[in-house]
Amino acid sequence: MSSVLIVGSTALDSIKTPKAENPRLLGGSASHAAVAASLFAPVRLVGIVGEDFPKKYLALYERHAIDLGGLQIRPGKTFHWAGEYEVNMNNRRTLTTELGVFETFKPDLPDAYRDTPFVLLANIGPDLQHHVLDQMKRPKLVFADTMDLWINIALPSLVRLLKRLDGFVLNDSEARALTGEDNLLSGLKRLHGMGPRYVIIKLGSHGSILSGPGGLFLCPAYPLAKVVDPTGAGDSFVGGMMGYLATARGGVERNLREAMILGSVTASFCCEGFGLNRTDKIRRSDVSKRVAELRRMTKF
Repeated sequence: MSSVLIVGSTALDSIKTPKAENPRLLGGSASHAAVAASLFAPVRLVGIVGEDFPKKYLALYERHAIDLGGLQIRPGKTFHWAGEYEVNMNNRRTLTTELGVFETFKPDLPDAYRDTPFVLLANIGPDLQHHVLDQMKRPKLVFADTMDLWINIALPSLVRLLKRLDGFVLNDSEARALTGEDNLLSGLKRLHGMGPRYVIIKLGSHGSILSGPGGLFLCPAYPLAKVVDPTGAGDSFVGGMMGYLATARGGVERNLREAMILGSVTASFCCEGFGLNRTDKIRRSDVSKRVAELRRMTKF
């Protein structure tokens, strides 16, 4: 069983919805992706937190057997994000962003991490993602996520990064901003031309689209009667996907569609609780049960 290296933000999230408010939950792209990936494979986490980072969150990582040899603990405050969701959970606004020690984050890898075969560059600046890849020793598969901020302020670095990736994950609005194409199929062609062999466009509650050598795949989202908090769902999706790929026999092409389904189902659990409260409590068998239900719902 191969390990997954996950590099990204480790944060404290304060989340407000029309029905509830929860301060300083464990969050960040790397946290959500790592817990999701740990359902399937061993995980090595690289991130940074301050001295104020609660010990109970370190215990949560350890409960999922996540290797914390790459987690830096520095004097100062942990990255803190606060956001508020509208009744339509697809809409949210940022209330507060306090970078804290994350402002000086440099993801230097422990020597033991540099030969990790599966690498997920979660949502951090492309310069930092380059820095990680510069330290790696011929990884088998590298996927990266991004956000509109980096498209707006670090586009040249992001474009150079795309040439170094096997797979690239972004949402539909980011795809349109990066390619200048309103039509997502046209945008996918443009993205492949920038370098990555596999491109996945996330569509929120509508699932995701994969484009690769085997053609297109439409991955459904698991339908939920109630969404509590969608924060981290996209990171849970790609984390679960990478975790499964690290355990599956055969090549990426053979297993990527199944991996996306497992990632999609894992993300559905994330949406049922605040922060990582729900994902923290599920097991692989819970994911398998929902995958079977999704198969029945999409068979025709």
